[in-house]
Amino acid sequence: MRIAIIGTRGIPNHYGGFEQFAEYLAKGLVKRGFEIIVYNSHNHPYQEKELNGVKIVHCYDPEVNVGTAGQFIYDLNCIVDVRKRKCDVILQLGYTSSSIWRRFLPKNCIITTNMDGLEWKRTKYSPSVKRFLKYAETLAIKYSHHLISDSIGIQDYLMDTYNVKSTYIAYGATLFKKPDVNVLKQYCLKPFEYDMVIARLEPENSIEIILDGVATAQLKRPFIVIGKHETTYGKYLKSKFSKYPMIQFIGGIYDIELLNNLRYYTNLYFHGHTVGGTNPSLLEAMASRSLICANKNTFNESILGADAIYFNDDNDVAMHLLNVNCRRDHYQLMIKNNSDKVVNIYDWKIIIDKYAAHFNAIMGIIPSIPIPIDEAI
Repeated sequence: MRIAIIGTRGIPNHYGGFEQFAEYLAKGLVKRGFEIIVYNSHNHPYQEKELNGVKIVHCYDPEVNVGTAGQFIYDLNCIVDVRKRKCDVILQLGYTSSSIWRRFLPKNCIITTNMDGLEWKRTKYSPSVKRFLKYAETLAIKYSHHLISDSIGIQDYLMDTYNVKSTYIAYGATLFKKPDVNVLKQYCLKPFEYDMVIARLEPENSIEIILDGVATAQLKRPFIVIGKHETTYGKYLKSKFSKYPMIQFIGGIYDIELLNNLRYYTNLYFHGHTVGGTNPSLLEAMASRSLICANKNTFNESILGADAIYFNDDNDVAMHLLNVNCRRDHYQLMIKNNSDKVVNIYDWKIIIDKYAAHFNAIMGIIPSIPIPIDEAI
């Protein structure tokens, strides 16, 4: 079966969650006998035509020159190219800038779309952009043969709003087993004597609320912020909190081992995402055995349950910073419960097998005797 993955800036990951997902999924499916094509931006740092058996196709992407509009052109270029590839399935990751080109999608293959989160709820967008994103959501639903939800909340939303069924397959993670304390030296950090957040610096990720709580708590231990901060909002945050030396803006980090170590040795890991989906960074924090302090909403609670601390506002953040020590037995039990969830529910082997089963099902293929896979990717 030949499957094309579109909707990302490409692999290996140098950007965010969908790129990380595409990398793990593509490599895992190749090991299970699928032929996989992943579309990359022409200016992606990785310029080879293959990665661990995954075929890479580079398409022109003018986003760096023309801004957000370039995403639409890039998606069109990917769709025009995939028409020539005689694929059985196109896996579309998200719909924001690709849904308007629905009529150009090849008619002779199956389109299955991962619906991501509730994009039209993102506070960074103007009312007109939100209306467009809501419209794009309806187009994705209408013109996809199958839908995938990466959280129960999104699955319920699609049924309640559009009366459509979707297949629930979560994002994946791999339990982190080999921490290396020496990694902390480059950031002058000590084990369990700092707190952190990893996220795109956008309003709906509660970054300002979290940092307001840090400022209120007035602790001397470092609070590190990992995420690209060269944006307008990032610059605003750096300016607002410039007088608080404990708040350190590290920038974007995409080395998974480095991130896992930073998460493993943190006292509190803050997860402020609010607009839905199973966010990759949340599962990776669980897999890194972090004690998680999450924004209290349906999406986060459906994953974490009672195995997290929750906040609603900056006062909650400050209170937790002042009172929580991750090494206490009660919190260690939360950490263990979350790591068990990763092993039994969200491990990449399990998630990739579910995608493989999904593709076989929509192609009408019933696998014979399952072949054990020793490695996820």
